[in-house]
Amino acid sequence: MLKRERGLVPAFAPKSPLSSISFVLSLAVFIAAALMLYHILRGIDPDKLIAALKATNPHTLLAGAGFVAAGYLTLTFYDLFALRTIGRADLPYRAAALGGFTSYAVGHNIGASVFSGGAVRYHIYSSWGLSVVDVTKICFIAGLTFWLGNVAVLGLGILCAPDAARALDQLPLWANRGLGIFLLALLSAYIAWVSSKPRLIGRDKWHLVLPGGSLTLVQIMIGIVDLGCCAAAMYMLMPPQPNLGFVTLAVIFVAATLLGFASHAPGGLGVFDTAMLIALWQFNKEELVAGLLLFRLLYYIVPFVLSLFILGIREALVGRAGRSAAVPAPAAIAEAGEYMRRQSDVT
Repeated sequence: MLKRERGLVPAFAPKSPLSSISFVLSLAVFIAAALMLYHILRGIDPDKLIAALKATNPHTLLAGAGFVAAGYLTLTFYDLFALRTIGRADLPYRAAALGGFTSYAVGHNIGASVFSGGAVRYHIYSSWGLSVVDVTKICFIAGLTFWLGNVAVLGLGILCAPDAARALDQLPLWANRGLGIFLLALLSAYIAWVSSKPRLIGRDKWHLVLPGGSLTLVQIMIGIVDLGCCAAAMYMLMPPQPNLGFVTLAVIFVAATLLGFASHAPGGLGVFDTAMLIALWQFNKEELVAGLLLFRLLYYIVPFVLSLFILGIREALVGRAGRSAAVPAPAAIAEAGEYMRRQSDVT
């Protein structure tokens, strides 16, 4: 999709059989992970699991919560960067913070974040005069920031700690080093591509100018900080023994997160956990599961409840009249239908 330019293939092409193939692969990943997770958890002792949860140091839990908060703070800059990219610098940071935090908190838990998170974004940004086209562009730029950050972290991490990737892909060290070099080369090629001249994708009102080289570096840094905070939160909640390096844990964490993302399951439920349990086989199972449960509580449940509370308060303050005045009902319905179609196309 990033290789499409003006005069070539439209960036937002019609749906193809690849969508069906993607769904089948996602379902297969989820089923396989669920079966493996069941096999792994069969031997878990509930009493030892509860004891591990109770033994968690409050300071450790607080540190994990702090890194989660920093991660969600970084997510607000995904939207702020996207707003600036589409030329809506007039929106204040508080609008980007509300849109970014609530959309990701909801999308992470409901799943299919392109639709669920996108719907939350549209609901919020429409009151600021943004159209479906604008929100679609915001979702695309935010998604691009996420992927650029992932490629950077995985490329650097695999190159520095190829044994960490081996825990999941079972490839020899030289192959993982080659994979790390390939990812970094791909990232460098993309930076060079957008640096050479303005890159325009899409057509008509759906066109979008991609960020240039220097701004792409900003995107990458935002993604790296976000993933670093998330990995640090997980690192704090890991069992103390055996001692595992942060870079190793970060590579495993990001890879497991991407597998969960590929499954389209809410929060990567089952898939992320299975990948972590397989890759971190050397840890005590009960203690590791306790850490995973606490991470889900801090990163998924608490922000989700908080976002629902914030959205509820906002609805009470805005009121039905204000919402209906932001976008005329017939236009909103028509644009919403087009938005869902476009979102399905770009994914």
